Amino acid sequence: MQIYDISQTLSGGVAVWPGDPEFRHRRTTRIANGASSNVSAVDMCVHTGTHVDAPLHLDDSGCDIADAPLSRCIGPVRIFAIPSRKSIRASDLSGLDWTGVERVLFKTCGSRAPEQPLDGNYACLEEDAAGFLVEKGILLAGTDAPSVDPFSSTDLPSHRILLQHGIVILEGARLEHVPPGDYELVCLPLKLAGSDGSPVRAILRK
Repeated sequence: MQIYDISQTLSGGVAVWPGDPEFRHRRTTRIANGASSNVSAVDMCVHTGTHVDAPLHLDDSGCDIADAPLSRCIGPVRIFAIPSRKSIRASDLSGLDWTGVERVLFKTCGSRAPEQPLDGNYACLEEDAAGFLVEKGILLAGTDAPSVDPFSSTDLPSHRILLQHGIVILEGARLEHVPPGDYELVCLPLKLAGSDGSPVRAILRK
């Protein structure tokens, strides 16, 4: 069995969405200082690095990440390569083989080093493409980009379309080393009560 780790490494300097709090890791006790153990604390936005969004992200009445359906975060997934695009349209998807696809990851130009600043240089998901995924009954849609919507978007229409139809959104995956094809995906969120998202340790098994 081959395992691909498609998670970003979280460390000081990891890129965050403009305005989000910076990632911070600190030691609260140290063996070197006479403590019996090393203990750490982490401060971060839940949408840092490779993460999933909960419906609560865009809807005050939506479920939080603790109530996210875990069955959607584990199972068969197909990776499609969509290179050299500023956006993914329904017309880009209609010619692909969707036979048996339950979950999908888009490998685009969006994979970047974790410390590379987030900007608009990635392929977002157009509204008609989000609607296409709804029609296909997709359970989870993921991308190597930092967002499924454009960098400048404030209304986040593709987020809304996907989340309103129960599609889990995985963003910030590292896919540059993974060939397109079929895999098993595991990307479980932390059980954070009241949270609108969660970082994940996302892996693919072949």
